[in-house]
Amino acid sequence: MNHGFSLANLKIAVIGLGYVGLPLAVEFGKKFTTLGFDIQPKRIEALQQGIDHTLEVEKAELAEAEHLSFSCDPAALAQANFFIVTVPTPIDRHRQPDLTPLIKASETLGSVIKAGDIVVYESTVYPGATEEDCLPVIERISGLRFNQDFFAGYSPERINPGDKEHRVTSIKKVTSGSTPEVADFIDQVYASIITAGTYKASSIKVAEAAKVIENTQRDLNIALVNELAVIFSKLNIDTEEVLLAAGTKWNFLPFRPGLVGGHCIGVDPYYLTHKAQSIGYHPEVILAGRRINDGMPKFVVSSLVKTMLKKRIQVQGARVLVLGLTFKENCPDIRNTKVIDVVHELQDYGMQADVYDPWVSAEDARHEYGLELCTTPQHSAYDAVILAVAHQAFKDMGTEQILGFAKDNHVLYDLKYVLDPAKVELRF
Repeated sequence: MNHGFSLANLKIAVIGLGYVGLPLAVEFGKKFTTLGFDIQPKRIEALQQGIDHTLEVEKAELAEAEHLSFSCDPAALAQANFFIVTVPTPIDRHRQPDLTPLIKASETLGSVIKAGDIVVYESTVYPGATEEDCLPVIERISGLRFNQDFFAGYSPERINPGDKEHRVTSIKKVTSGSTPEVADFIDQVYASIITAGTYKASSIKVAEAAKVIENTQRDLNIALVNELAVIFSKLNIDTEEVLLAAGTKWNFLPFRPGLVGGHCIGVDPYYLTHKAQSIGYHPEVILAGRRINDGMPKFVVSSLVKTMLKKRIQVQGARVLVLGLTFKENCPDIRNTKVIDVVHELQDYGMQADVYDPWVSAEDARHEYGLELCTTPQHSAYDAVILAVAHQAFKDMGTEQILGFAKDNHVLYDLKYVLDPAKVELRF
């Protein structure tokens, strides 16, 4: 590479220390001078004390990253020459991409970037966002010219919250760069920590598109089985039994119905459809899948209400215990969880929902959704119990203990196929 860059003088800054940024900063901090930057002083203070509230990184792992320091002072970023942006890319209430965190991070970078520096974005975006939306912000504030004074790349994150098997180093990493030389160097930087290897995409746009379709594909597969679940429920056929039978064929994909939440699968397709619509194409299949998946909380509660009425359980004023709030099992992440939509549907029917989740902090639930968590479910108190998240803690409880929370006349609804089917009135 002819810009004077080498691993020997590499100084990395990771901007945004959430589920994606922190594990990455820790791995780089084992080998290179690395600064972990976040705008939340509380987050920085906790990490300096060796505490990761996302539970992705253990205290011992943080200690292993001997070249890693933390700061919430933007001026500290000036020491770096290789910046990695790992901020959230949510959608707004109109389901349009909200690039605010990305633009603000780019503004911060514009104030510290120097000639010869490299910026790599990891946040999920639509194809073109890096070069069309982010880099012009850096140019405007810094006065530097892209691909002459500074360079860029895109390497999509593939973090799976709560997954202790598929970690940042053991998942193959897609890389890309704004020039062939920069692409080679960026690939070399990531290859130094990713044991699973790297895959160098031909352009930034290809890497952006690859990321956004990974979760769009999963979204559509889940939408198909969710629609099948609706059909089978009307035909009075058990969906799980059908899927197990079909799964005996070698090429049948093992997707299961479910509430599609989280910061990826329920969000990323809207980035792609937004871009498609901006160039005059109306995506039909992708948006149909989104409509089906976004409608599942309504389907869950309407199924519950029908079953309650059949069992002559008064719906208005009924007490329902919802087990689990996170968007997936065995992690504290409640971003874009669809369980909250189930709770709101229950409330719309005049029911009282008690939500119990040992993984979630009461403060987070209050801050994110204005929800007061139930600290201990009451014995024999609930007209219905919904197992919404397959936490190991709930599996350990077992069907009998969970049934202990219900009244004699009740509905037990298992959304995750973990309870004894003989004791369950409803399954997804």
